[in-house]
Amino acid sequence: MTKALAGAAALALMSGMALAESHGGGLACLITKNNTNPFFVKMKEGAEAAATAAGLDFQAYAGEKDGDAAPQITAIENCVAAGAKGILITPSNDSVGPALKDARAAGILVIALDTPLADTEAQDITFATDNFEAGLLIGKWAAATMGEGAANAKIAMLDINKDNISVDVQRDTGFLVGFGIEVPDLTVMGSETDPRVIGHESSDANPEGGLRAMETLLAKDPDINVVYTINEPAAEGAYQALKNAGKEGQAIIVSVDGGCPGVASVKSGVIGATSQQYPLKMAALGIDAIAAFAKDGTKPTVTEGLSFYNTGVNLVTDKPAEGVPSIDTTEGTALCWG
Repeated sequence: MTKALAGAAALALMSGMALAESHGGGLACLITKNNTNPFFVKMKEGAEAAATAAGLDFQAYAGEKDGDAAPQITAIENCVAAGAKGILITPSNDSVGPALKDARAAGILVIALDTPLADTEAQDITFATDNFEAGLLIGKWAAATMGEGAANAKIAMLDINKDNISVDVQRDTGFLVGFGIEVPDLTVMGSETDPRVIGHESSDANPEGGLRAMETLLAKDPDINVVYTINEPAAEGAYQALKNAGKEGQAIIVSVDGGCPGVASVKSGVIGATSQQYPLKMAALGIDAIAAFAKDGTKPTVTEGLSFYNTGVNLVTDKPAEGVPSIDTTEGTALCWG
């Protein structure tokens, strides 16, 4: 066994690599941030099914957590060594860029899923939700729901981390703009000076981090009444912190993802509204693009007026707000994942 193949086998054991049977149409790789978040689990399902349908071999890798770039870099190197035709990746951070540029130099189609890289030379294209629009929708909904009270809102911002990952920045700033808060610099988090924003804390996009971040912000201001969360697992933690503090029902919680547990939380009232994205579609379209590239070198193109291919977003809520388009939880449940 070669060193590259041995490394691939070891990574498979560590990060749940999935191998489809050999189809002879070329190899497609999927590299996600982790293999536990339902968003990435569904992405893997969509990619694997699409690869089988397209006659492609398939390998899937994952980091252990958000921000964990080292396993992703190893996975990229293994895909290059295996002669992959294309790589789909949800980059943990921009440090994977040089490895992806090497992959492109080797003739591999590189598609970023959900999270574009800062270095545009590190990917051929991004297939993603319009994350700024996702944030904008929940921001507009929260402001409209509060009505006149929005002028005196006290807002908690639960981001992924402090790395200014594009998806983190876009959802965060989109929410603030939607709420009516001036954001001087849309390329980073925290440039706003509006006193309604109590603070930004890192949630690591999971329940434990959401709980910790919300507790920190409640200690700073116990009267927080609006909570923005990067995703629904973080929203779960934020809700638990509010409940533990005796403040259940006293704050509007909004989020992004639209997984089935998240839609259920909207239905139960834990989350007021969430922006739903479509990971299965995102990954399946990525695989289709790799299949086309493997066949005749055709590369995908961006959605008109955008810098990426937009895979769609809908606001899910059972409390519609005037002027903010939305679907209810019945429709959201029919479209959800995880």
